[in-house]
Amino acid sequence: MGRMAHPNPYAAALAGADPLTALADTPERIRALVTSWPADRWNRSYAPGKWTARQVIAHLAQTELALTTRVRYAASAPGYVAQPFAQDDWIALDEHAEPQVALDAYIALRRFNVAMFRHFTADQRTRPFGHPEYGELTPEWVAAQLAGHDLHHLKQLQSIG
Repeated sequence: MGRMAHPNPYAAALAGADPLTALADTPERIRALVTSWPADRWNRSYAPGKWTARQVIAHLAQTELALTTRVRYAASAPGYVAQPFAQDDWIALDEHAEPQVALDAYIALRRFNVAMFRHFTADQRTRPFGHPEYGELTPEWVAAQLAGHDLHHLKQLQSIG
């Protein structure tokens, strides 16, 4: 595999924060934001033509499943190459889940995954794996990407009135 080829697309959202701290904290910030939302607010979008709040929460749960599955393969199987997924195709699979169910899945999976990230050895954190679009990545790169991705979507949810 070649050198790491792709910058973290969510680095600006992470703004230099510690990825593991953000991974642990942001889901609870999202829960606190949306807990008292009325049912109709879940069907609102942060911008015309963009995902609804319901879809954003389903997407967070899906991303937690997909990206951390990649990390588990990468940390346990040398030479792993990730399979890309199209988020717009995936969202149709789960966009009708109750928002609370998607939120609970996201938060439970995140707790599980933060424990994994925190207990990785140095080799597991930095073991390279391939991605057909992004080039060579590592589990620690994915942790930073996920952390920034959460903050990106938190900002969108905060803008839904």
